Amino acid sequence: MRTALGVWRWRRNPLRRPTDLFEAWVAFAALVCVLVVAPAVGWVAGLRVDGTLQQAAHQQRQERHLVPAVVLRPAPESAAAAGASASASADASAQRTAPHRTQIVATWTAPDGSSHQGTVPAAEEPPHPGERFRIWTDARGRLVGQPLDPSAAVFHAGMAGLAAAICVATLVETVRRLVVRRLMHRRYIRLDRAWAAAGPDWGRAGAGS
Repeated sequence: MRTALGVWRWRRNPLRRPTDLFEAWVAFAALVCVLVVAPAVGWVAGLRVDGTLQQAAHQQRQERHLVPAVVLRPAPESAAAAGASASASADASAQRTAPHRTQIVATWTAPDGSSHQGTVPAAEEPPHPGERFRIWTDARGRLVGQPLDPSAAVFHAGMAGLAAAICVATLVETVRRLVVRRLMHRRYIRLDRAWAAAGPDWGRAGAGS
């Protein structure tokens, strides 16, 4: 910020070097990019991501359906796991086991009227045959995930926009640092050359030192 303000402060300074003015303009341009360009890029990126996600969420809500299902029995592997867990609990009654979702065999009717049966996670623990719960399926009754929530789409779009803005700001700052480093390198080279030219006469009477 101080370097950017130097564009105005150093405009008539007799000690101002050309590289000082150039560095100040680079800092000013970087500041404008960070405060204006980066937020604009993040805003545009967020809007585009939000539009894409909202369209996907709308399409998923049109294609996916919440249908009732009925518990038939525990899945074979779940029954074996439950037996092993019961044996372990009998041997160590003081140890507590973490809750888990039991796999069950359930039946459901698809929106197109076809009947289906398959293994799904239990909605409640422990599951009992005949209990009813709801699952997400497509029009043909195949199991699918829950549709994307519009609020979740807005959140992801906001995070994408923020990430885009941060990336632009980081890129701008990296370029500014590289330019400043290059300018400093050129200043050191010029200083070394000036010192080499004045070095043999340094401190001698009448040499102008």
